[in-house]
Amino acid sequence: MHSTFTKAGCAAFVALALLAPQVHAADVEVLHWWTSGGEAKSATELKKMVESKGNKWKDVAVAGGGGDNAATVIKSRIVSGNPPTAAQIKGPSIQEWGAEGVLADIDDVAKAGNWDSLLPPVVANIMKYKGHYVAVPVNVHRVNWMWANPEVFKKAGATIPTTWAEFAVAAEKIQKAGFIPVAHGGQPWQDFTTFESIALGVGGADYYKKAFVQLDDATLKGPTTVKAFETLAVVRKYIDKDSATRDWNLATGMVISGKAAMQFMGDWAKGEFTAAGKVPGKDYVCVAAPGTANAFTFNIDSFVMFDKAGADAKKARGDFASAVMSPEFQEVFNLNKGSIPVRSGVDLSKFDDCAKKSAADFAADAKAGTLLPTIAHKMAVPESTQGAMQDVVTQFFHSSSMTPAEAATKLAAAAKTK
Repeated sequence: MHSTFTKAGCAAFVALALLAPQVHAADVEVLHWWTSGGEAKSATELKKMVESKGNKWKDVAVAGGGGDNAATVIKSRIVSGNPPTAAQIKGPSIQEWGAEGVLADIDDVAKAGNWDSLLPPVVANIMKYKGHYVAVPVNVHRVNWMWANPEVFKKAGATIPTTWAEFAVAAEKIQKAGFIPVAHGGQPWQDFTTFESIALGVGGADYYKKAFVQLDDATLKGPTTVKAFETLAVVRKYIDKDSATRDWNLATGMVISGKAAMQFMGDWAKGEFTAAGKVPGKDYVCVAAPGTANAFTFNIDSFVMFDKAGADAKKARGDFASAVMSPEFQEVFNLNKGSIPVRSGVDLSKFDDCAKKSAADFAADAKAGTLLPTIAHKMAVPESTQGAMQDVVTQFFHSSSMTPAEAATKLAAAAKTK
């Protein structure tokens, strides 16, 4: 029975097997820095979604440094010719990697998912290199928030400010009542975050675009920038002397506990209030920083896709990118992170009042053309330029002798750093 059939049968079977399409799991290697509680939970959700499409998730989590450590790992992987499928990279860095010729075009996924109609143009353009999608956005953080403890304001007989002139009046009353008006921490990025909101409040969206996106020299050293530094000097008077060694979340804790009245910080601060069991509108309020109600400075996490040859790699990229942009993932990730969905059409019923306000403002500012990339959080200009400008703001913040006019001149010079 088996004598003559075995060899011929085997050969025929092998030939058929070689002709049949190869169906096997594509490896999706994802390099990210989502290592904290809520973020790590979200990464697990994304893994489930990607693996449900028949892929194998390979996790490369690099902790620390807000992505600085991850950037080092990415560089070494690319130099060695072994890039991951996707890596967490944002802002102008996307364009820099695009110029290196190592990113994959994912226009087919974007077209199938209708991304151009789901994303505001200013956001879509950041995700593209030379008009082609090479990255997928995850979320939107609003940076120009002010977090306030209404009980402290009440005890001090002060009103929550909507302009920088009102801020000075309120801060004086709060200080006299024995509270710290502004909770602030010691890192340079915190100085720059506060300065960014001040500059936007003092000068408006058009000024912000010219100064911090286009880096216009005359605007940067002009009177509006001088006024922004004058206002930063006023804010500095109402920050306590112990701020130098404080991290941002400890500053948020001061507002939560009623030791301080307000903090200028992005919406990641909301996670601290939520963890402490505080309710927005009752225990704390989230309002746009003074003078900035009609603009929105955004910080967006995103993943670039690296150009790896083969049908498996293409499938892996497509499945990953479409999972990230899916309403299901946008909901679960942003509920965990405190941010809001970047794409329109996500159900916001589970989100709190601060997130709903943020989402409404994001949509309104997208229509009005007042969605602005944050310079403090590396969305507006190349990192070397951003770092040089941040240094000037911190020098001024810690100097008793530098005048606002000198600071504006130095800021304009720093903007030329390549």
